[in-house]
Order: sequence, then C-alpha cells, then structure tokens
Amino acid sequence: MINVERLTRVYGSLTAVDGVSFSISKGEVVGLLGHNGAGKSTIMKMLTGYLEPTAGTIAVDGLRMGPDTSAIQARIGYLPENCPVWPEMTVIDFLGYHAALSGVPAARREAAIARAIRRTALREKATARIETLSRGFRQRVGVAQAILHDPDIVILDEPTNGLDPTQVREMRGLIRELAKTATVILSTHVLQEVRAVCERALIIRAGRLVVDRKIAELEVAQGLTLTTDRALAERLAGLPGVAGVTLAAREGSRITYRLDAAPEAAPEIARAVVAAGAALYALEPHKRDLETVFAEVNEELAHAA
Repeated sequence: MINVERLTRVYGSLTAVDGVSFSISKGEVVGLLGHNGAGKSTIMKMLTGYLEPTAGTIAVDGLRMGPDTSAIQARIGYLPENCPVWPEMTVIDFLGYHAALSGVPAARREAAIARAIRRTALREKATARIETLSRGFRQRVGVAQAILHDPDIVILDEPTNGLDPTQVREMRGLIRELAKTATVILSTHVLQEVRAVCERALIIRAGRLVVDRKIAELEVAQGLTLTTDRALAERLAGLPGVAGVTLAAREGSRITYRLDAAPEAAPEIARAVVAAGAALYALEPHKRDLETVFAEVNEELAHAA
C-alpha cells in the first residue's frame, strides 16, 4: 500500500533523514520508533505531503507523492505532534471547519462529524470550547479531525505526548479502534506505546532506518539464563548443545550466566548443575523485550561509530 524508497531530507549541512526505505501493507499497525531528534517527525511530514523530500520517492497504491500529492492526502488522516487546534472554537464547530477543509460533501458532513465524535468518545464535550478541555480531550479532538473523511491511512505523531496514565490507556484503545478500518502509522519515542498497539516496529536512529521487523519476531527469546551459586562456566561450556557461556551478573553468592543454547538443552544443563553440587536458582529462556532490542541497536551503532 505504502512504498518508500531512499527517502532523504537535508537541511543545510544536517541530514535529518538519510536514505530510508520501507513498505507498509494495507491494515498494518506500524510503530515508527526512535529517540527525540531521530528524524521521525520529518518522515511523517514527508509521508503526509507537508514537506518535500530532498531525494527519494513515496508511493501509495501506485500514486506518487509530487504528481499525485492531493490524491494521496485525500486518503490520509494526520495528527501532528503538537495537536494544533483553534482553542476559541467549540469541538463541533472545529470539526465542521475541518470537514469542509477535508472535502467532505455538505450532505455528508453532519453524519461524518457525528461518527468522528462517537469514535473518539467526545459526545459530552461536543459543545465545549476547546480551550476548556484537558490535554487528553484535546488529543481526542485532534484524532477526530484526522478521521473525519474516513481515511484509509491514519498517521499519528506522538499521540500520547503529555497525557496522564489514564489518558494514555484511553488513547491506546482509540488507536486499536482506528486500526480495525485503517492502516495506522504511529510515531513515538515511548517504547511501551509501540508494544501496546503496534504489530511491527521501524526503529530510526540518526535519520537512518536500523530495524524493520515484526515485534513478535524481535522479542523472541534467544538462549537461556542460568542462576546458580558456583562458577561453572567451563563445565557448562563443555555440555552438548551449549555454544557459549557469558557471565551476566554476580550478586553476592549468586552468579547469573547467559547461555547460547536452545531450550531443549535445559534438562542437561540442570543435571550438570546439580551434579556439580551447585544450587539451581533459575534456568529459563532469556527474556528479550523491545527495550532490550532498542538498547542493543543503540549500543551496536555507538560502538560502530
């Protein structure tokens, strides 16, 4: 559905986005993840046609950004990072204004506004002035304006920025609702948000795409973790199915090893520990979550630099 090829954006001597390429299929929920300043918002602005690339191409179902920018934008709903709204307007007036800007026909406008208000749970605030709303409700107004024209692509830039835990939970639920009918791209520097609502992660570092994988694949456990009370590295390294042993931690009398071994090797490892007269405190698959992946990527690139 979305194909990006060698997307680049240069500001003077600064290369904000450097040769980024990826494809997103219809119905996917993708997290664009990276530290502040990594280039996420710049990519978002180019994907929505608000910023022209220095080089590279963006295509949506055969339409190409540039010659077909207006046609692509008609299919996109966009929530910018700072959720720009008109504070003196009521919610319903603001949405009516945006419905007109989005090209929603006058005959369908009222129904479109009602549907957006219902989907974003804004009914009780429909006649309130936006300046009286909490940050969470303002974010909801921003999402409502983004989906007025029933876009099949929804792009959200830092949608939970500044929200309290309750508001974050509500926003996650809203994003899951949007994902039932649209392709969703979520930009954030918060790892928990990607894990909570996305099925795939694109990790950006210093303007470059360094990881493009399904989250389930990224978090697959690799190797085993063993905690005992004796130094057993040599004994463990000699066991069948154990390709390597690394000291992971030492706390008091407890020693934790990372073993490069498949789960099937666990019974033999346990028997060897017991045979050595050592205590077996823990033997489990190594836990690898998105935080671990993110840290590994940054450490690898820091060493490479």
